[in-house]
Amino acid sequence: MSTNLFLRSIMDANKLTGPNFSDWLHNLKIVLRKEKKLYVLDNELPPEPAQDAANEDWEYYQSHIDDNEQVTCVMLANMSPELQRQHENMNAREMFLHLQELFGAQSRVERFETARALFQCRMAPGTSVEIHVLQMIGYIEKLGQLGYDQDL
Repeated sequence: MSTNLFLRSIMDANKLTGPNFSDWLHNLKIVLRKEKKLYVLDNELPPEPAQDAANEDWEYYQSHIDDNEQVTCVMLANMSPELQRQHENMNAREMFLHLQELFGAQSRVERFETARALFQCRMAPGTSVEIHVLQMIGYIEKLGQLGYDQDL
């Protein structure tokens, strides 16, 4: 339980304001992965089962609805008040897709700038190979966090 509170405190310290979307999304995914609710962002809500459906179908449906509600609340609680008002009537997946649409262009620019810095990275004469490699690893890791492979 204390681990979940610690992870959620990371989100509280980094509320979404817009320009920090990629960092916010990265932290959100860490929290949701720990809570085993990351699937909510990737999958649409299942259709409501028929009245005579098996209990397992109803349990699955209700579990997804409950998880969606929790993820929606976590997302809303970690946004600026203006963004909260804009998204309060959306479910988690709708909100996620809308935020990507709003701020995704900024992420592409940030990915481009980071990739350019990586490709232009040259080892200065007389400097340590270790420092150069760590700098390159830092750029590569940042590209991974920014979802570089999603645009390929």
